[in-house]
Amino acid sequence: MTSIPDILAMGPVMPVIVIDDSSKAVPLAQALIDGGIRTIEITLRTPAALESIRAVADACPDILIGAGTVTNEALATSARDAGARFLVSPGTTDAVIKGAADAGLPLLPGAASVSEIMRLMDAGFSAIKFFPAAAAGGPSFVKSLASPLAGLQVCPTGGISLDSARDWLSLPNVPCVGGSWIAPQTMISAGDFRTIIANARAAAALAD
Repeated sequence: MTSIPDILAMGPVMPVIVIDDSSKAVPLAQALIDGGIRTIEITLRTPAALESIRAVADACPDILIGAGTVTNEALATSARDAGARFLVSPGTTDAVIKGAADAGLPLLPGAASVSEIMRLMDAGFSAIKFFPAAAAGGPSFVKSLASPLAGLQVCPTGGISLDSARDWLSLPNVPCVGGSWIAPQTMISAGDFRTIIANARAAAALAD
């Protein structure tokens, strides 16, 4: 099982995907791979999400698939059964932690406050998703965590663009950001995979 810190180290940006049509999932994943992306978070926000995870898991072994918007135990199990290799939550409850453990999958737990983060660290987590990143405090908030919460890795997600990603990634405690700008829902629906490849290349180049 790949650990969350190892997953965050796989690239500077993890695409956050909302998909309405599972037939677009494999071409989308291939476009991300062609652009240099190695991880993907498919959010469980649409009826097509689980089938999309299943399709990508079957057809695209070169990309590591996570299930996002995991908010209860049942979703954790369903995501695992569809082929997800890790889970991401917008916030974190005891039920989400238990669901991930029961599913046998690593969890990137969501948090938006210092107290929430400290509770997660007490529970053994060394990496968290800071969400909603732009609205909940921005880069200055995450920068201020580096000293008192030494060793914590933060994956900011929410309201981040290609331009602002650089500000986040310059922080010592941010190995990776989540980004929906690489493959927006409308772009996926339109089948504009050429632009998605270009966006993925620009995101992957943030590591340079």
